[in-house]
Parts: sequence; C-alpha cells; structure tokens
Amino acid sequence: MKSFYTVFAAAAVLLQPAAAHYRFTSLILNGQVTTAYQYVRQNSNMNSPVSTSSIDVRCNTGASLGGSTQTATVAAGATVGFKMDQPIYHAGPLLVYISKAPSTAATYDGSGAWAKIYQIAPTFNGNGPVWGDEKDTFTFTLPSSLAAGEYLLRIEQVALHSMPAQHYVSCAQLKVTGGGGKTPTGIALPGGYDPNSSSFNINIYYPIMTSYTMPGGSIWS
Repeated sequence: MKSFYTVFAAAAVLLQPAAAHYRFTSLILNGQVTTAYQYVRQNSNMNSPVSTSSIDVRCNTGASLGGSTQTATVAAGATVGFKMDQPIYHAGPLLVYISKAPSTAATYDGSGAWAKIYQIAPTFNGNGPVWGDEKDTFTFTLPSSLAAGEYLLRIEQVALHSMPAQHYVSCAQLKVTGGGGKTPTGIALPGGYDPNSSSFNINIYYPIMTSYTMPGGSIWS
C-alpha cells in the first residue's frame, strides 16, 4: 500500500502543468472582479514559490512596495476576495492575513504583525484530506472590528504535494473605513512559520491523513 501512495504522489506531481504556476491577480470588490493588478501588487515571480525565511513570503518577489498599485476603499465588515489567473491544482490549505500599515498601504513593506482572518482547512472522509480550495475565486468577510486605516491584505496557498512546502502569495492594498477601532495582531513574516512543523513538513499521501494543523495561529476577529 505504501508503494501505491508513493507512486501516486510522484505521478500527481509529474502530471501538473509545466507552465507558470497559479497566481492571485485580482481583488474582488462589491461582487465584481477588478482589473488584474489594479489593487493587487504585481510580483516578478512568474513560476516559483517563495521561501518562508525571506521577506518575499510577505507579498511575493518584487512586491515589497506598491507605489504603482492602487489602494481600494472598502468598509470594515465588507465581503472581498481574490480571483486567480487559473485554478489551484496543488493540494494544500488556503489562508488570508491582514496587516495594518503605519501610514499608506503603498509604502508599507509588511514588516508588522499579520493577523489571519480567513482560512480553508481540509475535511476528512476516511480516504484522506479534501482540501476544498481547488478553484480560482475566493471571497470572505473583513472583520467588522478592524480599525479604520490602510492595510495589506495577503492571500496564500500552501502546496503540500512535495517537500519542501510551496507558498504562493499575493497582497492587495486596502483603505478600510468605519470599523470597531481594533488593530489586528498576529504573526511576523518571516518568522511566524516553522518549515519543520507538521503544517508544512508532512506527507499528505501516506499514511492516510486524519488530521491537519493549520498554520498561522487562530483566526483574529
């Protein structure tokens, strides 16, 4: 049985498309998909995932600042989302974080705290995990308690089909209005992820998984 899962895992990797990996390119506002990279920082990383030990894990390679990116105005508690250039095809969880900028989102490098506000965790059916994020559109609600101000909104998919884990990330720039006056707290990036933890260093094919620890701590609200 072990050899079957080993062969299956190898075949799954080999059968993936050889072109550029999937990317989160557009912000969704008021139920509408905005122009690619209008509010999402455009990175220079066309194919490869980022390292958790690099500042690129914040918003991706070449996206540490967003002077050429517009900042979207949105109310705390609103529904927003991300659209991709193609559906996710690697197994793994999806996470969304937010980090408050000291001044403008465009000049913020993401060196502050990142609070997790949304995730898609796997479910289990006796045959292993069902990840639930193999699509190209994701929507979620911003916390209504957020303080007014400018933020980076970060989305990440962690691909666990091979080791080391692969992290695919993008950041959008937001100006949040209204809200409850709370500044989100969370993890540092880099620093908040342990690549040797069971969240990242795991064989998802064998033995059959019955549980999974989501990275990034608890959901902030």
